[in-house]
Amino acid sequence: QVQLVESGGGLVQAGGSLRLSCAASGSIWRIDAMAWYRQAPGKQRELVATISGGTRTNYADSVKGRFTISRDNAEKTMYLQMSSLKPEDTAVYYCNAAIRVRYYEPSSEYWGQGTQVTVST
Repeated sequence: QVQLVESGGGLVQAGGSLRLSCAASGSIWRIDAMAWYRQAPGKQRELVATISGGTRTNYADSVKGRFTISRDNAEKTMYLQMSSLKPEDTAVYYCNAAIRVRYYEPSSEYWGQGTQVTVST
């Protein structure tokens, strides 16, 4: 059974930094694209950043220049380094990954349980 577990959330003052981690475990043949999403209270879940199976990355305009997504394929872990945090970054951050359990099967989408990030003024 595949699991994604996020960690690293917390309370930080505006202008501060946090590093989120997403660790994948279980029977995994290969992890393809991975992504971070976030959902603020009363708002829809939005895409924050994506990273391909290699190193190609994309960011939402709202986080460009402040957030950096990366991954360690050997450790099956993805990271989100967040700097210059703003109160509007407050949200639950979710890990998302396209994972192949067997080489002959297409990838399936998996989600983590989320980690809360709160940025105070």
